[in-house]
Parts: sequence; C-alpha cells; structure tokens
Amino acid sequence: MIIQIRLYRKPGMAKLKTQISPEKLDLYIKLIENNPKVELKGATMPYTSLNGNMFSFLSEAGLGMRLPKEAREEFLERYKTTLYKTFGTVMKEYVTVPDQLLKDTKELKKYFEMSYDYVKGKKPKPTKKKS
Repeated sequence: MIIQIRLYRKPGMAKLKTQISPEKLDLYIKLIENNPKVELKGATMPYTSLNGNMFSFLSEAGLGMRLPKEAREEFLERYKTTLYKTFGTVMKEYVTVPDQLLKDTKELKKYFEMSYDYVKGKKPKPTKKKS
C-alpha cells in the first residue's frame, strides 16, 4: 500500500511529502545515514546531491543511483537490472536498484559510496540565488 507521508528529517529541514512507500523511504534514509556528509533533500522526490550534482534519488519507480561507467556496467550485470528510466527517458548514468538490494544496506552501501565519490570529482554546478 502506498500512502502520502510527511517526514521530518532534522529540526529546521523542510517537510517531505511523497507518494513513495514508507518502507522504501525508511530504507533509503537508513542508507543515507551511513554517510554523515550526505543530506536528504527534496520536497516531493527525496534525493542526494553534492555541489549541485545529484547522485541518488527515490521515486515511485524505485531507487536510482549514479555510478561511474565501470561500476555501472558491473552493477547492471551483477544485479540483472537496467539503466534508470523515468518519464520515458533513460538516465544513462543511473542504475535501477532492485528492491531486494535496497533492503540490504550493507551490500548497497559500497555502491552509494562509489556514487558519492563519483560526483565529488565532477565540476560543481552554479547555485541559483533567490532574490
């Protein structure tokens, strides 16, 4: 069953409203909490980013994770999954994390760290200043 929920991650952090299953959201938060440098973001779609470069997100379709080419190819073969597809578009650097793997935080953690390290090496994107 999918229900609309609100999540308060930390004092002062915006409320998170989503249609994602509470179980998947809890598993995603558990994964993120393994790296104290990473913060959960997003008002309707939870995601992680570093220097303006997104590297993971959770949507109704599941968890997408950005990986470098070699790790991406190994992940796709090892877990018999596909590149992430959303709204009819294939996200070429993102893999679809199988639900069973999302439940295995210990196994998934190494890929999450690879994803974080991958975007750490990318050029920071300029921020949009609010007037």
